[in-house]
Amino acid sequence: MKRLLTLPFILFFTLSGFFSLPALAQQPGNEISVLVDGLPIVFDVKPVIQNGRTMVPFRALAEALNVRVAWNGTNQTVSAEKEKTSVRLQIGNKNAYCNGTAVLLDMPPVLLTGRTLIPLRFFSEAFDCQVEWIEATKSIRITSPPTVMTMVGFYALGDIQTSSWTNLFGKTYPDTGIGNTGTVSELALGWYSLDNDGNLLTKSRTGWQRPDSWEKVLEAAWEYNLKTQMVVHLTDEDGTISDLLTNEAAMTRAVNAIVQEAGLYHGVNLNFEGLGLKDSGEHLITVKNNFSNFVRQLSDQLKTENLDLTLTLHAPNSVYKGYDYQTLGKLAGHIIVMAYDYGPKPEPASLVIQAVEMAKAAVPPEKLLLGISTPSETPQSMVTKIGIAKRYNLNGIALWRLGLVSNEMWNSVRNSIQAEK
Repeated sequence: MKRLLTLPFILFFTLSGFFSLPALAQQPGNEISVLVDGLPIVFDVKPVIQNGRTMVPFRALAEALNVRVAWNGTNQTVSAEKEKTSVRLQIGNKNAYCNGTAVLLDMPPVLLTGRTLIPLRFFSEAFDCQVEWIEATKSIRITSPPTVMTMVGFYALGDIQTSSWTNLFGKTYPDTGIGNTGTVSELALGWYSLDNDGNLLTKSRTGWQRPDSWEKVLEAAWEYNLKTQMVVHLTDEDGTISDLLTNEAAMTRAVNAIVQEAGLYHGVNLNFEGLGLKDSGEHLITVKNNFSNFVRQLSDQLKTENLDLTLTLHAPNSVYKGYDYQTLGKLAGHIIVMAYDYGPKPEPASLVIQAVEMAKAAVPPEKLLLGISTPSETPQSMVTKIGIAKRYNLNGIALWRLGLVSNEMWNSVRNSIQAEK
């Protein structure tokens, strides 16, 4: 794709027959901000309003909406495509085309300081986005349509008020209903742990335990077409993980026990937390290699059983540095990035974006899911977090945890994604 860098002399006078270019210049203090799913778009040429229509650089808007664009300098045409929608606009031409059908624009595309500006509302709505002008803040809020993504819900024990069962199925145990099952792709069932000798535990000191009714959960998941992950959760607060990962016999015992139990599920979700907090230099490298070695052994055995492996990891910009994302990305089918616990609530979008960019630099985006901690978020900030996953083309999101997702948050999820089944 070629970007127009200069304004040809002849074209300048041609366009001036349509508009006076200085009229497009924005007055100081009247800057317009544009947000897609709560995330600001950074433009190299500021948006302007002409005849009541907001004009913005096409490439920045298209990239924020994950729309493929091309510029034809010969006939001054912008082409854009996404899924089954195609749009074509031409500089100075009020006739645009959406899927081959002519649409008359109030304002045609123009050139300003070497950039092609297009009507924001027309372009956004052509790709099924909702557009809202916020007068008080002089901002435009664009909400992109639901995107097909994986949605993993962590299922863990709670009290009556925070029951994962009730939050998922919409009814109290043992009754079931559609509830929120249509919004979820997979259940990450937080029922297992390990000791430092590699024994698989269904009750642990960290509170992770398998409920007495666990078979009913699996039956209900099957009924509502939900895949299931066997979560093995362990922390290194007392050195349990470090002991396990330096004991070959314990690792072998753990891998064998996990694989044997995993036959009841669609795959395994390994959640080893706390690695690398106080390590540095060669010792940190050893910590990373030890964990990667364990994951490699587990991955190899799960593949022989045709079972998936998901890793739930601290974000690469967290204080826990004991995870080699590049190596782990090659071993696991998916990685859930726990981009939370930064301190402020809601979680700062800038840090979440940083975590995603760092993870994406080491792992293909189609393998990444953005972990979202619902206690840290609001319904509106949930839209922003999901918007980050959408903007970076991640495989999906993972919510910690079912039972803590309010009705308003469920609505935010439903309006943002379509769960891949």
